[in-house]
Formats: sequence, structure tokens, C-alpha cells
Amino acid sequence: MSVNNDDVKLLQNFSQSIKKVKSEIGKVIIGQEETIEQLLIALFARGHCLLIGVPGLAKTLLISTLSQALDLKFSRIQFTPDLMPGDITGTEVIEDNITTGEKQFRFVKGPVFANIILADEINRTPPKTQSALLEAMQEHKVTAAGTTYTLEEPFFVLATQNPIEQEGTYPLPEAQLDRFMFNIWLDYPATDEEKEIVKTTTAEYTPDVKKVLNAKEIIEFQDLIRRVPVADNVIDFAVNFVRSTRPGNGSHQLIKDYLSYGGGPRASQYLILGAKSRAAMQGRYTPDIDDIRAVASPVLRHRIVTNFNAEADNISPNEIVLKLLEKV
Repeated sequence: MSVNNDDVKLLQNFSQSIKKVKSEIGKVIIGQEETIEQLLIALFARGHCLLIGVPGLAKTLLISTLSQALDLKFSRIQFTPDLMPGDITGTEVIEDNITTGEKQFRFVKGPVFANIILADEINRTPPKTQSALLEAMQEHKVTAAGTTYTLEEPFFVLATQNPIEQEGTYPLPEAQLDRFMFNIWLDYPATDEEKEIVKTTTAEYTPDVKKVLNAKEIIEFQDLIRRVPVADNVIDFAVNFVRSTRPGNGSHQLIKDYLSYGGGPRASQYLILGAKSRAAMQGRYTPDIDDIRAVASPVLRHRIVTNFNAEADNISPNEIVLKLLEKV
């Protein structure tokens, strides 16, 4: 496995840029290092993220700060039960042509035409509207009235779900969840971090977030990650690990007892892409098995489906992934 000299230089630049990006985000966001790391891994691997966290953990502030540091256009869509697909993708309006005096249609682009999309509380809107965003995520295109519009690159979607209020919500089906590379959990800050948050956010000081990268450089780094070589034993580990989550004759007793369905091939792909992205961010030329282990939880915890036994014993998908990691 060899990496050419140009890619070695690019990799070093990438690693240094990531440190600067984290430093700029750190001016505004206190703590949440693991969340920031996972967001950046997914962005440079061309994946999308599902963010799970209670209200008030600065999800919107984190994403808008990230877009500032990366000099990308940011758009926030608040999902509500009455939101229509056209409210996301855009609508056609009738207007008069001043020259001819005739009426004509003009497409007005919706908020999905941005680089970083924050889909707030995606489970609050009906499936028809959810699928409009999910189609854009998959195809990087929007079709309206028979015309297809290509979305600007890089295109990165972060959908949030509130884990507390589940009344009147439309949970994403497993097939739709599978489109998200990572399921990122935001937890409450530590005591010292919370004190610092309160101190800084109740003062007059507003931090100045400097631009570290631009869209062209981000696309260049995304292409670089695709070129990062991976050893066969790392691929074997990723594939075998995902296969071990599928209930069957040869599967572990833990899986037979607690899972209805395991991860599909997309899980293996995202394990490798996540490992490549993590290694490159740290300035390493190829990922190892530790990189696979580091991204296993966010990649798999929304892809495996637990059964009634797991609910009865109060065992979450994340616990199953962690227990399985101990055994392999």
C-alpha cells in the first residue's frame, strides 16, 4: 500500500486544518469534543448524521459554528406536522414576464439549497415530508415539476431528534435511518464545562470564529479520503464485525437473544469510510482496527433492531454493540 507524495502533503495539510477547525469551534462550544470529532469524520466521509439529544445542548449553535469555520452556507429547517415537501425543496411561483406580458413559472429554491442543513426534530413531520429531505440526501438532487436541480457540494445533512417527547411524532423507519452514516448522542456537559458555559454565555463577549477552510478545499479533502488505502485485515474485521450482528446459526448468543435484525452492507461501508476519515484527520496514511472500533457505535447503534427480550431486560442497541466489541 503506497500513498503518493502529493497525497502525503495534502494529508498533512488536512490534519493541521482539522486542528484549526476544532480550535475555532472550541471558542464557542465548550466540551463536546467527541461530538465535534464525529461530525467532522462524517462530513469528510460524505456521510450524514442523526443527532440525538435533549433540548438546550447547543445543537444549532454547534452546527452554525461548524459552518462558519468551514465557510459554508448554513440552513436550518424546523420540522413541524404541517411542513410540506415544497417547504424544503422549493416551489414554483407564477409571475408576469415584463417583456412579453405573459405569465410564467419560476422555481424558488427552498432551504435544502445550502451546504450544511440542520433538520431540526425530523420526527415531528409526516413521512411524505421526511422523504423529500431523505431523497435529497441520497441523490444530492431535487426534482420539481419535472426539472432536476443539482445541490451544491459539499452537501451535509444533520437531522435532530428529541429523545423525550415522543407523542405526536413520526419515527424514521429502519430503511430511512440506514441513510445516516452516524447516530451521534449529545450528553449533558460535565460540571466544570457547565459552569464555563454559564459563565461565557451570560457575559457580553461574543467570540470571533475565523474561516479555516472553504468548499473547494473540503471537496479536495473528501476526495483524498476516498484515496486512503485500507489493509485487507481491517476490511475483514469491519465486514466480520457487521456480519456478527446478524442473528443466525453461527451468531453469538448475545445476538440471538437480543436482536431481530443486524447491520447491512452499508454499515460495513460506513465503518471503513469512518475509519479512513478518522485516520486522515489524525495525519495517518491508513486506518487500523482501532479506528473501526472507534466508529462502531455511531455507525451501528441505529442499524441494529432489538427484540422484545432486549426491551424486557432494558438493554439498548448501543450496549449490544459495546459488548460485541469486547468479544471480538
